[in-house]
Amino acid sequence: MGRTGAALLPALLALLAACQPADLVRVPAPDSAIAQLVDGSSGDDWPAFGRTYGEQHYSPLTEIDAATVGELGLAWSYDLAPNENSATGPIEVGGVVFFASGYSHVHAIDAVTGKLLWEYDPGAAEAAGRRLRQGWGSRGVAWWDGKVYTGTQDGRLIAIDARTGKPVWSVMTLEEGDYRFISGAPRVFDGKVIIGHGGADAAATRGYVTAYDAETGRQLWRFHTVPGNPADGFESEAQAMAARTWSGEWWKHGGGGTVWNAITYDADLDRVYIGTGNGAPWDYRIRSDGKGDNLFLSSIVALDADTGKYAWHYQTNPGESWDYNASMDIELAELPIGGKPRKVLMTAPKNGFFYVIDRADGKLISAEKYVPVTWATGIDLKTGRPIEAEGLRATDRPFTMAPGTFGAHSWMPMAFSPQTSLVYIPAILSSTVFDPTVIDPATWQRPPDNVLDGGIAASFPLDNQPSSALVAIDPLTQKQRWRIETPGFVGGGVLATGGGLVFQGHVDGTFNAFDAATGRKVWSFDAGTAIIGPPISYRAGGRQYVTVLSGLGTSSAYLGPMLAKYNLTPGRQKRRVLTFAIGGKARLPVEAGVPLEISGEGLEAPDPVGEAAGFPIYAQRCAVCHGMRAVAVGPAPDLRASMAVRSDEAFTAVLRDGILASRGMPQFDELSATQREQVRRYILAMARADRTDAGARAE
Repeated sequence: MGRTGAALLPALLALLAACQPADLVRVPAPDSAIAQLVDGSSGDDWPAFGRTYGEQHYSPLTEIDAATVGELGLAWSYDLAPNENSATGPIEVGGVVFFASGYSHVHAIDAVTGKLLWEYDPGAAEAAGRRLRQGWGSRGVAWWDGKVYTGTQDGRLIAIDARTGKPVWSVMTLEEGDYRFISGAPRVFDGKVIIGHGGADAAATRGYVTAYDAETGRQLWRFHTVPGNPADGFESEAQAMAARTWSGEWWKHGGGGTVWNAITYDADLDRVYIGTGNGAPWDYRIRSDGKGDNLFLSSIVALDADTGKYAWHYQTNPGESWDYNASMDIELAELPIGGKPRKVLMTAPKNGFFYVIDRADGKLISAEKYVPVTWATGIDLKTGRPIEAEGLRATDRPFTMAPGTFGAHSWMPMAFSPQTSLVYIPAILSSTVFDPTVIDPATWQRPPDNVLDGGIAASFPLDNQPSSALVAIDPLTQKQRWRIETPGFVGGGVLATGGGLVFQGHVDGTFNAFDAATGRKVWSFDAGTAIIGPPISYRAGGRQYVTVLSGLGTSSAYLGPMLAKYNLTPGRQKRRVLTFAIGGKARLPVEAGVPLEISGEGLEAPDPVGEAAGFPIYAQRCAVCHGMRAVAVGPAPDLRASMAVRSDEAFTAVLRDGILASRGMPQFDELSATQREQVRRYILAMARADRTDAGARAE
């Protein structure tokens, strides 16, 4: 080649690269990201839901600290499709941010520029059928060796090429014909990917987790969290042992114990820790004749990572009956206890106690309340069992319990900072009135095709205005170092950093940084809409970034009546990926809360009888997505303003015929024409009460 050709070669190569399909010029993720899953020392990437195997939600990066956080600004934003769940945790590897919004709609975005690289939609809404009814959408994805993994509402686990966005393999993880679904993030470790499922609140569901080969999708092992029918034989000695803690014919009700969120891998001991869910049905008297501990409900269970064999368990609520599941994140650490380093796990489940447990043998080290608790006076450190309040299991009268059914901590993760040795918990403070007299265990039958369990033996009205707080706890002493009130009754997921900061989003539309040692707020950004997803931090192009998604998820449907005070309409405002860096100068478009216009057109005359009959059907099937009193704040539309509700024909087409299934609206074809009309009448009553048009103002 002559000099002229040589001189032109770089330009020619650049031109050829520009002409190639975009999916051929992706830069593969660095192998170092796998090493970061183990020790995370560099902080360059955030390759897993909690960054490392230990799930601490901690970044060691220090560029953004108390001295520089005042210069933190928006580097870029990316608008998501409307009406998609955006309460999800992103990851980042090799300068690319990956996340799944909506029903596992996976995106890859350049971490420096905010440019979309690829997106992949598995069509989960169309495939889910009745599994769409609980509607949570995806809360996170995972990465391993050049592949991104996502679980879908219909139960698939899919591996996607991180460079191209093309699916590599897909496996169905769930059994046919039930209400199980996947909403949690998969976890990947040592060439294996593990996933659980949800669904215990809707059907006869027996929980399990399954490990697959990360390269091929071949199933490696499965562990059931509750025993099955003894007549069928037990899968392991652990199942036979667990069966001795159940009574009656529990297997006909499923049992519950789903692993829908908490999965943590311990590289030191080569174990997996899973946090299990509540019983199905909730009422202890129905599912187990009111007898036994019901293993492995509401438990931390340690499994051999290679075989799935049971190692040990710790049960937070024996005989659980109040949805006090143990599915909140499990974080690992090594703490100096008794003058010696000790490998521990830490978790803050829904029951209001913060636990420190020995990872080797499952022995309880300490447990103390982190919110007001009335169901127990404490935890017996010798037995590890809760000291239940007197009269807690009385069946002849209602009683008030704290925490309430929302729990003291939801799926939004806490964080642990090795720098401060503090745990930061997004806590919920609430109580609920339980009424065991409303159910007769002898005659109870699970309502067919329900969304929320009818065997709850509880009523949901809250006896106080629930609230939230960000709580910093010293796990060595169980003392609260600081505590700050946060808006609403649910706070966002937490990120702690080596810069001595704690980041958290709030439902008032702000994204905030706090001094990790004192809790003093040192920075805030007005995102214009609520934020509850967990932030992440990483280094790309030599700069430290912080990324978080704004917007609420389906599980936030009950927030509607409580958000009016913040002048936000989350169901109608933009959902975005927000990324921050020192010196960021980007600006969000001015977007004030968009008032919901509820027209009087087609509201029809009141029908008190039909409206009253429609309320329980709505509460059981619709409120989980469309909100209390039909006030929507999540991805689902606000039905008070829907013109489809004003037409019997349109309403029938949606509920009976399922014409909007591809958009996330499940079919309810089991409802009779009378039941559909009753639901429609209830929604119309809510719209009539909240009209905003001129006719309403004149009345």
